[in-house]
Amino acid sequence: MSEALRFHFDVDGENFTSAGEASVQIKQKLRQLGFAPDIIRRVSISMYEGEINMVIHAGGGVADVYVHPDTIKIILEDFGPGIADIDLAMQEGFSTAPDAVRSLGFGAGMGLPNMKRYTDTMEIESVLGKGTKIIMTVNVGT
Repeated sequence: MSEALRFHFDVDGENFTSAGEASVQIKQKLRQLGFAPDIIRRVSISMYEGEINMVIHAGGGVADVYVHPDTIKIILEDFGPGIADIDLAMQEGFSTAPDAVRSLGFGAGMGLPNMKRYTDTMEIESVLGKGTKIIMTVNVGT
């Protein structure tokens, strides 16, 4: 595998029924490619949290996963309202999810902290009124 394999997913906004489909699909692909269960778990948790955030806060977006022999890069991008205070949003338990979303069991304020916890690097670029781009990497090791 000299070139990266790329997997692209459209995340349907405000559809909690399909939220998480991309993370399930990438989990299956990584399993087929022979990645270790711990790597698959870290990638799928990070993907799932990102998908849910895009559904709750941004009306959807796109996810691209680039699989290299030594790293897996996840790029999530939406065109939602952006994150007003990234440092605050990174605090466990902080959430701007509406009550209706919380009543469904989502919006506990663990999405971004979990994404950071389960990846080796995470960068957030966000512009108010334009959207958010999150780039995460999981090192596969040798």
